[in-house]
Amino acid sequence: MRILVSRTDKELGRAAAAEGAERIRAALRRQGHARIIVATGASQFDMLAELVRAPDTDWTRVTAFHLDEYLGLPITHPASFRLYLWQRFASRLPLPLAALHYIQGEAEPRAECARLGALIRQAPIDVAFVGIGENGHLAFNDPPADFETEEPYLVVNLDEVCRRQQMGEGWFPSLDDVPRQALSMSIRQILKARTIVCSVPDQRKAQAVQDCLEGPVTPRHPASILQTHPEATVYLDRDSASLLKAP
Repeated sequence: MRILVSRTDKELGRAAAAEGAERIRAALRRQGHARIIVATGASQFDMLAELVRAPDTDWTRVTAFHLDEYLGLPITHPASFRLYLWQRFASRLPLPLAALHYIQGEAEPRAECARLGALIRQAPIDVAFVGIGENGHLAFNDPPADFETEEPYLVVNLDEVCRRQQMGEGWFPSLDDVPRQALSMSIRQILKARTIVCSVPDQRKAQAVQDCLEGPVTPRHPASILQTHPEATVYLDRDSASLLKAP
């Protein structure tokens, strides 16, 4: 795992997108296609804005997977991550993706997990774009996260810290409106990606960053598992890195 600190969130976004785009192009040169995982949420705004403008990237040979989605939330809801991915990623690309496998939050959960699991198992993932939550979650794997399951997708319970983050970022008008469950890619599935590009801006993530990057690897701080990945890079700004002993 590497840690890179930028001065601002916009510089962080540019740096993370540049690495991610180069890894995608390398996969295209190596094998003719690429498979990626795309995260959502406020932490990905700047990275995605840069990624969709990445030069010389043949998106028609790229297959993307959705990282997580609220259980039971329609795509028309402003907080839907399917809507987010369409608005901030897929619709802004200069060329259409080969495929974007959305998580259907309104589908029967077990069947949806099985459907997506069969798709993602077909070939390795080249690049996973992820973030870290205020509670240290990776995707929607809130603490204590399941580090053992080999199932690619899970139904997970969202803890109060996670739900308050979603409300605080403006996705929901009140805590009662935030769903209590979601469908999420599992920890071990994320770790199977050849490269992980993790974008974590903002002061409100500083404690989680310190816990996950300088503390022990533990399900209590789910993103601490990134310490074990040889090709993971965590991109921080000065605010999110402010509590690190050695940024």
